[in-house]
Amino acid sequence: MDNAVSIERRIAAMKQVYDEGIRTVCFVSPVFPGITDFEAIFGRVKDQCDLFWLENLNLRGGFKKTIMDYIADKYPQLLPLYQAIYDRHDRSFFEALEKKAEELAKKYDCLFVDNEMPYGRVPQGHPVIVDYFYHEEIRGSDNTGVRRPAK
Repeated sequence: MDNAVSIERRIAAMKQVYDEGIRTVCFVSPVFPGITDFEAIFGRVKDQCDLFWLENLNLRGGFKKTIMDYIADKYPQLLPLYQAIYDRHDRSFFEALEKKAEELAKKYDCLFVDNEMPYGRVPQGHPVIVDYFYHEEIRGSDNTGVRRPAK
C-alpha cells in the first residue's frame, strides 16, 4: 500500500542521522492489527532513535471501506478482528498492544508515555516509547497526554 522509499533505506537514513547526533523518531503508523509487528520494528531501530511512537490504524470516512476491502482480499483471516475493532468498537486488541508496549519499555529500561513528546536525547538503546493508540480521545484535551473518558 505504500509506494514510498523502502523501509531498509528509511532505517539506514535514520541511523546516519542518529549517528551524526541528531535526535530521531521512529513513528510506527498506522499499526495494522495482526499485521504490524511493532516489537520486531523496535528491535531493528532501538539503537538509533530517541522516540518510538506507536499510532493505531484509525478508519474514518471513505477510507474505512478501502481498508476493509483490502483486508478481506489480502488477509481474509483477519477480517473478523477488523470487524470487531472497527465495526463493534472492541478495544481489547489495542489495549493488549498497549500492555505489550509497556512491557517492552520495562524490558529495555525505556520510558513509556501516553501521547507526550519528551525532548532531548536518551541513552542509546533506550528510546522513549510513546503510546498514541487512543489519540482520538486526546484531541481537545490540550495535548496533556490525559485521555478523555471512553464513550
